[in-house]
Amino acid sequence: MEEVALDTPYGAPSAPLTIGEIGGVRVAFLPRHGRSHELPPHRIPYRANLWAMKDLGVERIVGPCAAGSLQSDVGLGDFVVCDQLVDRTRTRPHTFYDGPETTHVSFADPYCPTMRAVALGIGRELGIRMHDGGTMVVIEGPRFSTRAESAWFSGEGWRTINMTGYPESLLARELEICYANVSLITDYDVGVADAPAVTHEEVVRVFGENNTRLRDLLFALVPALPEERSCPCATALTGARLET
Repeated sequence: MEEVALDTPYGAPSAPLTIGEIGGVRVAFLPRHGRSHELPPHRIPYRANLWAMKDLGVERIVGPCAAGSLQSDVGLGDFVVCDQLVDRTRTRPHTFYDGPETTHVSFADPYCPTMRAVALGIGRELGIRMHDGGTMVVIEGPRFSTRAESAWFSGEGWRTINMTGYPESLLARELEICYANVSLITDYDVGVADAPAVTHEEVVRVFGENNTRLRDLLFALVPALPEERSCPCATALTGARLET
């Protein structure tokens, strides 16, 4: 294992990156909240984190996260491999392209289809209850939702709620890095019928109980990904820039 401390045009990442191997594949690990979970969701240096990954030559990112369920059929300990995203954040810098070169990256499908398919297949082989698809709504945090907000999200049919899924996924796309989300359900959001109020203590407890299964999924997923990238993520900047 090797630890690498990087600087970027957007400052330092959340922590030094750890470089190692999984199944013969060279990988980099970065704790998005910092080594001691000292960074709340709205203070994570997302641009620095993604830039550092690109600088190291990373081509694919698995973004696991704790998430709340917005639907009663998605239970505690389930995994959701999301296919859509709704951004409800407010204050986060969320692009690398602030000019003068105008760049509009397609984000119609936020997650890499190749990575999604492999993650679902591996999870089911491991006996994990996997949900194929669903919309993640990303809120600003660090507070949890009000009952009214949560009922709105649930009524829209959105499946999970989280505080870190954006702009992480978009920044990856802007750098032509494949990205997949794996949501580990730690709680029912308060808008779900008969759901109790969310507490940080309960989220941590359920995440801890399922951390081994998440690790098993990641360690099986990485070497199972195809070497060639034939997905749209790899060419996301083609035709995205306004030529003058």
